[in-house]
Amino acid sequence: MSKLHIVANRLPYSLAKQEKGYDLVESVGGLATGLKSIYTRYGGKWIGWSGLNNDELSDNETAQIDAQLAEKNCVTVPLSEQEVLEYYEGFSNKTIWPLFHYFTQYVDYSPENWETYKRVNQRFADRVLEVAEDGDTVWVHDYQLLLVPGMIKSIKPNVTVGFFLHIPFPSYEVFRILPWRMELLEGMLGADLLGFHIYDYERHFLSSVRRLYGYEIAFNEIHADERIIKADSFPMGIDYEKFHKTSAMVNQKTFQERSELHQELERYFMSSPDRRLILSIDRLDYTKGIPQRLKAFRKFLEKYPNFHGKVTLVMLAVPSRGHVEEYMMLKKEVDELVGNINGTYGNVNYTPVWYFYRALPFENLVELYNMSDVALITPLRDGMNLVAKEYVASRGNQTGVIVLSEMAGVSKEMGEAITINPINEDEIADALNRALTMPLDEQRERMGLLQERIKRYSVFKWAGEFVDALEKVKRIQKEFLAKKINANVFNALNKKYLSSKKRAIFLDYDGTLTSFHKNPQEATPNAELYKLLNRLIADEKNTVTIISGRDRATLEKWFAEVPINLICEHGVWLRKHGEEWQTLTTVNNDWMPVIRPVLERFVDRTPGSFIEEKNYSLVWHYRKAEPEQSVIRANELKDELLHLVGNLNLEIMEGSKVIEVKSGGINKGIAANQFINNGAYDFLMAMGDDWTDEYMFRELPGEAITVKVGIQNTSARYKLESVSAVRKFLTELGD
Repeated sequence: MSKLHIVANRLPYSLAKQEKGYDLVESVGGLATGLKSIYTRYGGKWIGWSGLNNDELSDNETAQIDAQLAEKNCVTVPLSEQEVLEYYEGFSNKTIWPLFHYFTQYVDYSPENWETYKRVNQRFADRVLEVAEDGDTVWVHDYQLLLVPGMIKSIKPNVTVGFFLHIPFPSYEVFRILPWRMELLEGMLGADLLGFHIYDYERHFLSSVRRLYGYEIAFNEIHADERIIKADSFPMGIDYEKFHKTSAMVNQKTFQERSELHQELERYFMSSPDRRLILSIDRLDYTKGIPQRLKAFRKFLEKYPNFHGKVTLVMLAVPSRGHVEEYMMLKKEVDELVGNINGTYGNVNYTPVWYFYRALPFENLVELYNMSDVALITPLRDGMNLVAKEYVASRGNQTGVIVLSEMAGVSKEMGEAITINPINEDEIADALNRALTMPLDEQRERMGLLQERIKRYSVFKWAGEFVDALEKVKRIQKEFLAKKINANVFNALNKKYLSSKKRAIFLDYDGTLTSFHKNPQEATPNAELYKLLNRLIADEKNTVTIISGRDRATLEKWFAEVPINLICEHGVWLRKHGEEWQTLTTVNNDWMPVIRPVLERFVDRTPGSFIEEKNYSLVWHYRKAEPEQSVIRANELKDELLHLVGNLNLEIMEGSKVIEVKSGGINKGIAANQFINNGAYDFLMAMGDDWTDEYMFRELPGEAITVKVGIQNTSARYKLESVSAVRKFLTELGD
């Protein structure tokens, strides 16, 4: 791989003010840990904000900071205090953060913040464009930079772009609320690979892309114009060994060597050996469900009085955005709840909740993980939640139990935890009782399985797998480009065309000569298409045939004034110019009364779908229907039809947003071969866009020039990406 550059809101270093300048302090967060080795290994840069407002720095200070960071292969993105306020505190954390976490009541729809967000994203992209060269890879991170992938791709399409979202992606019904939803999606779709923590977020993203942009999606591949974009899930890990080794080191210290916190915990247990600790660690954020957690702990003390005086909840709330009104109200509520619980259930010798409103050093965190019997992790919505993994990694003796919210992304990996609904106080109370009374053998069995899994999929494995997936996407894109008709390929095909004496050209209609329409009857040929076809037909060496799934009446009407051959209904009917219609096979429609009620039932169940009746086929159209529901209905319909068509000698053909039932024994490939039989053609060409055209591509002679329209997999020899590319190709053919 060539160079790989990391782009994130913050650099992996913070700056500490000293008398004679600034010192670099290495960040210890999961993202910085996992990615630092990646970008240094591939000789790339880390592009991000230094954390200091540039309007508060002198020119000399700015130059000094940039030089220090450059030594660490870091590139700074300058931000003013106002930009931080509007881009970071504003649009990122007052608009995207609450919306993507389903707290729509807190969303701020400020146009000014949106404009600043765009401007700052462009500045990040510009810094990337200064260092990234063609062939390089850029990995962009998180919700603060959703527009950056598209901004990079629009200027340097030969740079491979990855994007990872570290928070949830909401369902379409929530995402569609945002006035700038299209712009955000467009920015994200600049990436070649989009990563999410779990499949649910990936699924929500693909749903929004399908509904808002209408792109075709095959499994997790988005077919967007001339590009293949892939979305996938990569559950982020932690530096397992760091926590595990620190935990072992802490346990080996003598009492005097241990930290003040550790000594206090030891005294707590020595004063009453049967006392137990429940640990809660979170930023003080409304998404974390801290008030609900405290109410559930109060419910636990109410339901299980046998634990009074024996169980303490250690609540570490790390300050976060304390100047924002919602967060100030949250802190006030938490303070009151802690006071209420301690006042109701505490006494001189017992405090039910130990409440710390501050951050703790790394070693103190590991001590808390190590000493706590239960980890209570109950966010209302969380992209991943690494606290759960850190707790597991720190449990050297393999005891301990996790009570975990089903709304945290990490719950998908932790089947051995006790999973709860974070709103259900009784369920959490019962889960705490179960956790505190769980036998040690069961604890060790569960914790052992968790440790094995989390150790295996560390933050380094996560980063490596994303980079590997980016390489795979590049290979998929190269495969498309290998079949794409570029200038050199066109010249070779055109040379063959010009030197030939008798040519047969088969052209599909919908999706090939014209774009799809929600109403199929709106796809009437325009003047440009008539001119193009007449130009081809004017060459006496050409025998031009439109080969389509449409009914003969429609094609006859549209091309009444064009001297062209028509094959319709996927090969059932043929009309050579100047001759009468004829069937290419023996068919009947006696089966229609049996199949029509089945299709009608699915029309009733799928608003927006309808039936088209042809002479010898019935078609269920669902282009106008709700995308996700219609895909489900289409699969149901195919399953039901499969039980009926075998005895009736019928075929099921699936096209673009259609399912067609037709008499068996005929397809476009058979029809095209019958048409050219004994024709002595020295130039054969077939162009089409969907599954039904694959019959032509496979069954025409090997020397035929077969062209797939679109970027899906195909047996055709060549590809053109769109209808406009087809028209350009046919216009220039013969020049």
